[in-house]
Amino acid sequence: MRKDLVIIGGGLAGSEAAWQAANHGAKVTLYEMRPKTETAAHKTEHLAEIVCSNSLGSNDPLSAPGILKQEMRQLGSLIIKVADDVAIPAGTALAVDRDQFAQKITQTLAEHPNVRILREEIHEIPEDAVCIIATGPLTSPKLSEAMTQLTRSKNLYFFDAISPIVDTDSLNMDRIFRASRYDKGTADYLNCPMDEETYNQFYDALIQADRVQPKSFENIPYFEGCLPIEVMAERGRQTLAFGPLKPVGLIDPKTGTRPFAVLQLRAENHHGSCYNLVGFQTKLTYPEQRRVFRMIPGLEQAEFLRCGSIHRNTFINVPLLLKETLQFKKQPNVFFAGQLVGVEGYVEAAASGGLAGLNAARLLSERPLVTPPSTTAHGALLHYITTCEPKHFQPINTNFGIFPPLATPIRDKQQKRHAIQERALTEFHSWMIASGLAS
Repeated sequence: MRKDLVIIGGGLAGSEAAWQAANHGAKVTLYEMRPKTETAAHKTEHLAEIVCSNSLGSNDPLSAPGILKQEMRQLGSLIIKVADDVAIPAGTALAVDRDQFAQKITQTLAEHPNVRILREEIHEIPEDAVCIIATGPLTSPKLSEAMTQLTRSKNLYFFDAISPIVDTDSLNMDRIFRASRYDKGTADYLNCPMDEETYNQFYDALIQADRVQPKSFENIPYFEGCLPIEVMAERGRQTLAFGPLKPVGLIDPKTGTRPFAVLQLRAENHHGSCYNLVGFQTKLTYPEQRRVFRMIPGLEQAEFLRCGSIHRNTFINVPLLLKETLQFKKQPNVFFAGQLVGVEGYVEAAASGGLAGLNAARLLSERPLVTPPSTTAHGALLHYITTCEPKHFQPINTNFGIFPPLATPIRDKQQKRHAIQERALTEFHSWMIASGLAS
């Protein structure tokens, strides 16, 4: 086996992986195919180039993404340190000067004594090395083919079709009933019933709502089974009522009759703290999703923990394929990180890269691998992507719905978030000490 750690991909995940591994004693060879092989999205040869929004999400310490950033600061994250250094005014968001951001990360890694950067395209997954695959949504065709062979084609996806997720505490349960179709099995779904007038008002708003326009590199055909809800609606006024909103097999106990249409909500975790809008993948803008979907009975005050989307991506079916250490189950010398593991967002991608880098370095030096507790932002994200139902696996970002409940429930939202933050940061620091990552 090679003595160095091979990292394929110099995006945010690969860069953070290289930084963490190198700082913990590993000799790192980081492969980045640009500028020899270009992508349809990137414009420079710099590592960690941001190709879409220059915002790294909320920096509010009491937000879920803010907690993740605080944990990354405890770990000495390169991505967050540089982002803090080149931040530009953006309210509570952490936005960066994208050019300075990429330039500084590239320079820092290039000057690290344990990091070697090679500008080469990798076509095969090395069998003679501990390696991290962090090639992101625009993985090259040849490496995608190698990943297909490794993961089996049915477990590799090339676009996201994501439905929104809502906070359970924000639902109006006076309008919602719990049931499964035809009362088969247990009553696992929450059902939002619509009469004909409500359905027609919702339909009209959906058809007229503003949509996100795809970028040039995202122009891929929709699969029939994953059409955006608004595209499906264009086929006719009754299409949704006979499709994802069909009321067949459902009786509203409040009226004793079958509704005209029903939106079903499916639990996202064992705690039941958040629910997925079944079949509601969409290209509506985020403000329009909140406006239009809140017209559905029961969702009038819904808090959206994740909005829906459909966009170009490459990711694997993590619950089937990876351990919580981000190792491939069938070939433990191979790690995956970044958007490939089904995490949404720049910071989430970098965080997964950091954990993969730490564990890959530990594997090389024959030390025990480590996983943060699920009460932390890092651990909650890892726990979700590796343990959720594989059949319904969709990429996720950091949100309060994936954190386990507090030992003592708190009703006040701000107090609850403060308690989750305090628990996360305390237990993350304790984990770092126990893992030998902090003094």
